[in-house]
Amino acid sequence: MSEPVFPPSGGTLWRESRLDFGADAFARLAHDLYDQPNLEKTLEKIVESAVALLGCDYAGLLTTSKGNQLVAITASDPAAEKADKLQIEFQEGPGIAAITAAQMTVVHDTAADMRWPRWAAGMRDLHLGSVLAVQLWTSQSTLGALNLYACAPRWFDADALAAAEVLSRHASIALSSAKQEESLWQAIDARTLIGRAQGILMERFAVDDQAAFEVLRRHSQNTNTKLNEVARILVSSRALPKY
Repeated sequence: MSEPVFPPSGGTLWRESRLDFGADAFARLAHDLYDQPNLEKTLEKIVESAVALLGCDYAGLLTTSKGNQLVAITASDPAAEKADKLQIEFQEGPGIAAITAAQMTVVHDTAADMRWPRWAAGMRDLHLGSVLAVQLWTSQSTLGALNLYACAPRWFDADALAAAEVLSRHASIALSSAKQEESLWQAIDARTLIGRAQGILMERFAVDDQAAFEVLRRHSQNTNTKLNEVARILVSSRALPKY
């Protein structure tokens, strides 16, 4: 890129050192991400690693929740968290653009870029000069966007873009894996809870497991309450929801 590159607040020699970082750093990143014990820690490790590897000032994550709604869930600093939440509030910004366009999005100067005027207006008090947003995705789903922030304008050069692209691939795989594992454990927990509730009903009314499950299902439908929530109420209070 022909535009000047400004170092982040972390040090003046970073641009030169960034050119040297390669496969070993990303191999360590892959191990670090996969070694995290749960989804929350994986998200935290992604933003932490993004700042460490690219040398930008901050990083934040927009991730998809149920119903494909975006949430600003993890950030390395309150400034990045606020910048991410502004995108959710106004439904515009580089992270959302990276997701909808399925491509990397760069804001070289937040004070001059008017593609998202409401978001840009909210950014004025955060002292973030430039932004690089990359989509997180797999072949099965869109996971969200990783937003990288630098205090200086025009900070993200071609090297940063290339590094962010590789980082996003590792982050996408790790995030997808962590989400799948969390869903699996949630399903196991729900089945265990339902099983305990069935046991209570079987003992109380001298019915078999199928009849006990039908009682839970009927209460779920009649009270418009999720089945696992009906089971939780029964296990904790020894009473079914009233309808």
